[in-house]
Amino acid sequence: MDQAPGSRPEDTHSGPSSCYRHPGRETGVRCTRCERPICPECMVSASVGFQCPECVRRAAGTDHPPAASRPRTLAGGSVAADPRLATKILVGVNLAVFLVQLAVGDRFTEHLELVGRAIMPALGYGEVQGVSEGQWYRLLTAMFLHGGYVHILFNMLSLWWLGGPLEQALGRARYLTLYFVSGLAGSALTYLIAEPNQPSLGASGAIFGLIGATAVLMRRMRYDMRPIIALLVINLIFTFNPAFNISWEAHIGGLVAGVIVGYGMVHAPRERRALVQYGACALVLVAVVVTTILRTAQLT
Repeated sequence: MDQAPGSRPEDTHSGPSSCYRHPGRETGVRCTRCERPICPECMVSASVGFQCPECVRRAAGTDHPPAASRPRTLAGGSVAADPRLATKILVGVNLAVFLVQLAVGDRFTEHLELVGRAIMPALGYGEVQGVSEGQWYRLLTAMFLHGGYVHILFNMLSLWWLGGPLEQALGRARYLTLYFVSGLAGSALTYLIAEPNQPSLGASGAIFGLIGATAVLMRRMRYDMRPIIALLVINLIFTFNPAFNISWEAHIGGLVAGVIVGYGMVHAPRERRALVQYGACALVLVAVVVTTILRTAQLT
């Protein structure tokens, strides 16, 4: 039975509890009015902390919260009717591009994969190709290419498992920003460190960014950190195992970017939220641009 708003809960346990509106979702945040546990979907930003939708409606004296007090995500984003829409679109785009790879073959992949500088006779004209030749788009397009069925299977499962909760907690726009900034950071570090003729492709940089942001969010919500730490350790073991021939640069670059952007997203003070969040994203993007310019200067 739900506790009536205005009364104080007898349970003073400070650890994670289940949201009173969504029993299957654990949370460490409580409404500042009724003290019932609320998940990110139910949080309404208040002058101090967060309130549940019922308390907001009662305070406004109406059955519907005013437009200025509509429920917001933990990071200040709008609560969407479908909290996984962006994740579904990202999975769909990755799968669609993979089908094109299968249909067209290597010629399609070699135009879009990440490579610093290399002779590619398979393209038909044998010219030097790569990011250093001005093809910066490869930093982005490589994020949607995959090297085989196992590669895309693991990446899409990770995207679905990590992306949905993050999209719900951050909001659609902030979640997509995190995804692309992390992926670009992974591409930039790969371009900087890897051999210039070494091709690289995959969504792994962006996925590792989601892992980093998830760890930040779980700590912010006071969740049990052991599952995400175990996931990170397992992935790092695979990353640095030479038998798998994995671009560790993309993973580390994405992970670091995800932690930075995620921290800015969930820890930004309410009164300066936009400034801190945009600033964290801009910081990583500036690092991407500077890294790309410096590496290009070395190769040309």
